[in-house]
Amino acid sequence: MTPPRAFLPRLVACLLLALPAGCSSGGEDGGGVPAWARGMPVAEVSELPGEARRTLRLIDEGGPFPYERDGSVFGDFEGLLPRHERGYYREYTVPTPGSDDRGARRIVTGRNGETYSTDDHYASFTAVPR
Repeated sequence: MTPPRAFLPRLVACLLLALPAGCSSGGEDGGGVPAWARGMPVAEVSELPGEARRTLRLIDEGGPFPYERDGSVFGDFEGLLPRHERGYYREYTVPTPGSDDRGARRIVTGRNGETYSTDDHYASFTAVPR
């Protein structure tokens, strides 16, 4: 059944208004990956080891952190993260079971909410959208 002529312009207007709401926004691509995470491996928080999830909770709560260097500036001297001014990134230790020191695992956060995980002391990063 064809809608009455008077209804068609309203239907078209509603569809046009609804279209942007269904498109990606907030710097995300069609797959839901934020712009800052493009081109790198991506993991959900639930896919991280328990120690990393606990570190994320501490970050969200503002500490207290178990290591003195937690929350210090991360310089990204390796150049693997999107380029920003010094002080933009902060690093936090992810405890490594059985390690006598801080180990190689870290969470790095950006000022705008970006979250990255590394298991190999900054040799590679995984983006963790939250």
